[in-house]
Formats: sequence, C-alpha cells, structure tokens
Amino acid sequence: MPLPLTSEERQRYEWQLWTPGFGEEGQQKLKAATVLISRCGGVGGTVALELAAAGVGRLVLAHGGDLRLNDLNRQLLMTTDHVGRRRVDSAMVRLRELNPNVAVVGVPENISEANVAGLVAQADVIVSAAPLFEERLLMNREALRQGKPLIECAMYDLEAVIMPVVPGQTACLGCLIPVPPTWWKREFPVFGAVAGTAGCMAAMEVIKLIAGFGESLAGHMIAIDFRTMHMRKVAVARDPACGLCGGGGMTNDE
Repeated sequence: MPLPLTSEERQRYEWQLWTPGFGEEGQQKLKAATVLISRCGGVGGTVALELAAAGVGRLVLAHGGDLRLNDLNRQLLMTTDHVGRRRVDSAMVRLRELNPNVAVVGVPENISEANVAGLVAQADVIVSAAPLFEERLLMNREALRQGKPLIECAMYDLEAVIMPVVPGQTACLGCLIPVPPTWWKREFPVFGAVAGTAGCMAAMEVIKLIAGFGESLAGHMIAIDFRTMHMRKVAVARDPACGLCGGGGMTNDE
C-alpha cells in the first residue's frame, strides 16, 4: 500500500519526482517496498547505495564475513577503519548515514538452504549479486517458488551482465546455468567501476519494477564489455526443459 511522503522526503527526492511517469505515486511505492540484496560487495553494495538514495523503504542485506583490505577497491559501503570487522555492519552504517528514512536490516550470513526461504519471504524484489553460483541458484529457485521478481547482476573482469527474472514470464538463471560451473572460482579480476556500473543498472531495474514506469528489461539480458565499450541487449527465451521454471537459451540480439 502506498505510504504518504513527508515534506522532508518531498524535498530529498525532489529531482527524481520530476521524472515523467514516476512522480509522487512512484515515490510512495518505493517507500512501501522491501528489497533483499545478496551480497553487499562491489555490485550489491552499489545496488544498496542507489536504492537507499532513491528512497526504497526497507533494505535487507545478506552478507557474511569480515572486511579485508583487498575488498576496498570496489566495496564502496566499506571503510578502511572497518577492516577485520563484519562487512554488513559497515554497510548498514553507511546507508543509514546516507538516508535515515530507509530501514536497513543486516543479516551477517550468506544465502544458504537454512535461510533462503525466510529472507526471500521478507522482500518484494530480490537482487542476486553473490559471487558464487550456488547462492545465486538458491535465490533463483526460492524467488520462483515464492513468485518474487529477482534481478540477476554479475560481473567478471571487464564484463557485466544484468537480467531480470520474473516468475512465470521470463527465463530464469536455471535456464542458462542449471548447475554451478566447476571451473568458477570465488576470486576473480575486478575493477570497482565495472562492479558499480552493473550495480547502478540493476538498481534502476529494481526502481522501475517497483514504481511501475519505464520499459522493463524483462525477457532480455544486458551484456557489457568494458574493454571495447560494446553493449548488447539479448533476448532470452525460457527453456521448456528447465527444472526450475519449466520454461533460456539466448536467441536474437537487438
């Protein structure tokens, strides 16, 4: 249910309220929404930062582990003085400083079989930004089961990919990657600018989805190669043999 805006919120969000098709009604929808983000590192942290700035009412951050010095080239919610302490605590402090109107819930755990159902149940939209495919496939499965839209956003080296998963309408992650690839490693080349770009684009998809304006990326994938600055919008079809959504392979470029 849309929540009325305060005078302070109207002033804070004034410039985005001017956006055609969005306005105060769209802002009220953001205020009433909850978004689950896993995790809040280079990609997910940027998603969280942009959603907090935009005024999403409640953010649930799932991220285990302590901050390391080599996280700081990309994890913009973290600070040097927090090295050795829980990442999620630093993220909560930064987001609350940015926008005290946003409720931020920190879960110091990564997505697992034990917590995925309860975390997804809290959210209207899920953002999948974990580096491990095991976690991503768990979130994909549970989002489908609960009928919750999910935004897949990932990067590797100088490449980034964004793909919405809308249950019953679009391909899911399982259509493209049914099982975690054996060659995938937890650590890989990353520039913060690449992770941040993926996060910003994913955040905009979340905002459009919640507020109901603009043209959704649903049914497509955006793939960006920052080495060549080449971007493709690729139509992604459901795989009828998918064991999760019953219905990706990539088809035509646009």
